[in-house]
Order: sequence, then structure tokens, then C-alpha cells
Amino acid sequence: MGRAVEFIAKRKRRIMMSLMGVIICAVSVGVFKLAALGVDPFQSLMSGLDELIPIEFGTLYVCVNAVLLIFSIIADRHNIGIATFINLFLLGYITQFTYGLLQRLFPDPGLGFRILCLIVGIVVICFGSSLYMTADLGVSTYDAVAIVLSGKWKLGRFKYVRICTDLVCVIAGCLLFVAAGNPVRDIPKIAGAGTVVTAFFMGPLIELFNERIARPMLKEH
Repeated sequence: MGRAVEFIAKRKRRIMMSLMGVIICAVSVGVFKLAALGVDPFQSLMSGLDELIPIEFGTLYVCVNAVLLIFSIIADRHNIGIATFINLFLLGYITQFTYGLLQRLFPDPGLGFRILCLIVGIVVICFGSSLYMTADLGVSTYDAVAIVLSGKWKLGRFKYVRICTDLVCVIAGCLLFVAAGNPVRDIPKIAGAGTVVTAFFMGPLIELFNERIARPMLKEH
């Protein structure tokens, strides 16, 4: 009986970690957008696509992640779970709502405030990613790519593989942004200082949060 209660408690904890992690990530992307100093690498790719494809961002996010979901199904279904579908169907719309709200609250943010938003965005998105990845109830379709490449295909440690996939997203996002007719000088809007920082530090930061917070949280009784 005791083991059953413990199992149920841990399952509830996993679900809560998963749900909160996805919501935190979605909100953090809205903060990134307000900072206007570059978004995280995957959102850099999405921003480039958003400029090129004339549909609502939330809908575009669902479409792109549906394609990545096929990769996860083929490569390693273990990464698919409740968090995958929460991320797939809600993250884009939560981000869209958060960014709209922040724009109304802070219509003309100064550089200092934007830098603060950038720092907060980086830390928060890594923390959120750590929560739902450690919960092991599925990860976002993009996060699954690095997990498969590092875990199942043994192409290197997660943090290094994540740096590589992030860099690919940034480069692709910039190319798509320019292909949509935007001038090269406007690239920092989608791939600025914040994008470079997250491309190199997101993997290591997620791993740090995994070790210091998320895994100990999951083991608590």
C-alpha cells in the first residue's frame, strides 16, 4: 500500500513538473521577444519561418512541431508524452499571449530593461526545460532531437549536441529571415546577443538545473 501511494505521489509530481515546465518555457519566450535582443535558437528558426510563411504564429508552431514529432516517433518514442503534446498545442499560443500582454504593460522598454528581460528569459527557459525533461513524461519535439542524437545515437554529450542543434537553428532562421525580404541589418531582431548566449549556454544550464534542482525535486518524498 505504501509503495502504491509513493508511486501515485511521484506520478503527480512528474505531471506537475511537466506542466509547469512547458508553461514556464512558453512565458520565457514572450520575455525574449520583449527584450528584442534575439530569441532562443529554436524560436530564431520559428521567427524566420514566421516572416516567410503568412499564417498565425501559434498555428505555424503547431505545424513545424508536428513535422518534428514524426522524427521522434521514428527515432525514439520514449520522448513522446504528455509534455510533448502540451508543448505542441499550447506553447505557441501561450507565447503569443504573453508577448502581447508584455507589450501592453511595457510599450517602450529601455535598453537596460531589455537586457534584464534577456537575462531572465535565458535562466527561466533553461529552468522550465529542465523541469519537464526531468519529469520524463515527454519533451518538446525540438528537445527530443538533441536527446536522440546524444542518447540513442551516441553522437556526444547532450550539452555539446544541443549547442550544435541550436547553432543550426540560428543559421537557418537568419537565412529564412533574409529570404523573406528583410534587410541583413535587422537580423539581430531574431538572432542577437541573446541567441548567441543561449546557443552556447542553454545546454550546460539545463544540465546544471537537472543536477541541482529538477532531479532532487523528483526524488523528494
